[in-house]
Amino acid sequence: MLTRACAGGVVFYDTRVFILKNDKGEWVLPKGVIRDKQLALDVALQRVKHEGNIDASIISPAGETSYEFYSYSRKRPVCNKIDWFIMEARNDSYAVNKQEGFLDGGFFPIDEALEKITYSQDKSLVRLAYRKYNHFCNHKMAEVVG
Repeated sequence: MLTRACAGGVVFYDTRVFILKNDKGEWVLPKGVIRDKQLALDVALQRVKHEGNIDASIISPAGETSYEFYSYSRKRPVCNKIDWFIMEARNDSYAVNKQEGFLDGGFFPIDEALEKITYSQDKSLVRLAYRKYNHFCNHKMAEVVG
């Protein structure tokens, strides 16, 4: 089995999260393969920029997921191991990269995004990341006020 290291972003703007609809009709998070000794956090930021045209900054690691599939082009099973990062977008503008095969996307309220997201582990990741993001935002606000 081919194992690929990947990285992706759970991107928030206020109380919304960015998700994409791929060419299979699946609602997913932006992610990509790590190549040439790149750092996972750099790849995550690049994929968010490339797939959604979003300028974001990393707040913290969000965790790791993995999934397996059969690659017909490679004629063998593949396991993607993904390092995820919680990110905050600088604003709510985006542009879905249709040349990459994405059909739709955007910033959605958390409940709506959780209904749309195809895979249960991605749903769990978004729930956990949103709790961490809120915790970060509350501490940031306390520092500003205090």
